[in-house]
Amino acid sequence: MVLPETTIPLLIDHLPPDYRDALARTAAQHGGDVILGTFTRDADGHIFNAAVSLGRSPTAYYAKHHLVPFGEYSPPLFSWFYALASIPMADQTRGAPRQPPMALAGQKVAVNICYEDVFGEELIRSLPEATLMLNLSNLAWYGDSLAQPQHLQIARLRALETGRPMLRATNTGMTALVAPDGQVEAVLPAFEAGALHVEVRGYQGLTPYARWGNWPAVAAALAVLAGHGFAALRRRG
Repeated sequence: MVLPETTIPLLIDHLPPDYRDALARTAAQHGGDVILGTFTRDADGHIFNAAVSLGRSPTAYYAKHHLVPFGEYSPPLFSWFYALASIPMADQTRGAPRQPPMALAGQKVAVNICYEDVFGEELIRSLPEATLMLNLSNLAWYGDSLAQPQHLQIARLRALETGRPMLRATNTGMTALVAPDGQVEAVLPAFEAGALHVEVRGYQGLTPYARWGNWPAVAAALAVLAGHGFAALRRRG
């Protein structure tokens, strides 16, 4: 069972004493695990936007790496504003660029949070080990806008690039299962409460993009630009 980003908008160690155990126990009793969005803190006091798994499998964590400026961290010279506004958890810390997938139900689940799935070359760091991709999002910030369908389109491209299913759990839309060929196999309507029940299996191997990343496309674009530049010089000559 997967819940969206910041399902619990608190540090996980601030939860009532029995709450976390109750979540883990309920998931384990059903033979599985629950992944939820929350915040974690390390021994040095650094705060992370995180996903945590609880249940039958050993507890696993993922900390968001690609943070959003102004929303999740303070850009240079703006720390005074956050101190003045006293916004809690407004200056978060990046998670490591390479984090192991979560080992759940015999699969290796690579988690990404919110708009991290825009950056395909970052997602392929988990391959070929990961068999499934999982996105947790909180898009309530964007209201009833194009953000919901746009984010689903982004997920479709990432599924194609990685050759992996992309599962999405959101609070306002679009909660969905995207197949490795980019097709949307199931989706919940935006802005409606519900649960999406799907069956999914993991995939292995490496696509050309997963193997080489953006470099072939960048090299091709540079070659085209160089060719146009050379042709323009010949015409001038």
